[in-house]
Amino acid sequence: MTIDTLFGPEEVTNKPRTIKFKQIKAVFETLTVREEVTDYLKTGTRFTSPTQIYETFSFLSKETKEMFITVHLDGKNRIICMDIVSIGSLNQSIVHMRSVFQTACLSAAAAFVCIHNHPSGDPTPSSEDIAITRRLREAGELMGIKLLDHIIIGDNEYLSFVERCFI
Repeated sequence: MTIDTLFGPEEVTNKPRTIKFKQIKAVFETLTVREEVTDYLKTGTRFTSPTQIYETFSFLSKETKEMFITVHLDGKNRIICMDIVSIGSLNQSIVHMRSVFQTACLSAAAAFVCIHNHPSGDPTPSSEDIAITRRLREAGELMGIKLLDHIIIGDNEYLSFVERCFI
């Protein structure tokens, strides 16, 4: 017994084979803001201090729900992208590592800053705030995307994890 007697002669076809697979492409949405204020976010502005970030994002103090935002920066600390990671409830928002780093990778960020508000007005970090910041810093080190700071915005004040040596 041979293979030919069991299965018949091998047929060779000259048809090309088709392979199908899914390809993921990054799609960015550009938001155009037209306001009378011309110095809100100037193109090419370098972010060098927590105060500068607070002044730019202080509008979050008026929000009634907790929002968690990441600002992606290039190698010269200029904003290349902003991502609203989560809009939560009165006193919490859920932050997944995957969501934070998915957009950071797609935007080719060299670094990022986390910003979120406390609708209560008190920028004191909760134990969850400290834990998520630690995890984001560690994951960022593994991925080569540095967490520069985490800023909590309250009523007319803010807390910077870098200034308080939490990072």
